[in-house]
Amino acid sequence: MVQAYILIQTEVGKASTVAELIGKIPGVIQAEDVTGPYDVIVRAQADTVDDLGRMVVARVQQVDGITRTLTCPVVHL
Repeated sequence: MVQAYILIQTEVGKASTVAELIGKIPGVIQAEDVTGPYDVIVRAQADTVDDLGRMVVARVQQVDGITRTLTCPVVHL
């Protein structure tokens, strides 16, 4: 199982709606609207890195109001 944080920038005023919609995507553990340089932070999981990438590109980035994403895979050192 691969987990990652997805940092999201949104259009002004869209963070709450984006977080709510992303929270319904299968594989998303948590989606929260936050303050700072990013507007939404998501914790997601998938079986493989490829599956995670597909989820981000095919599902997360298709949500209306998103302007940019940054995916940060979790590592266990």
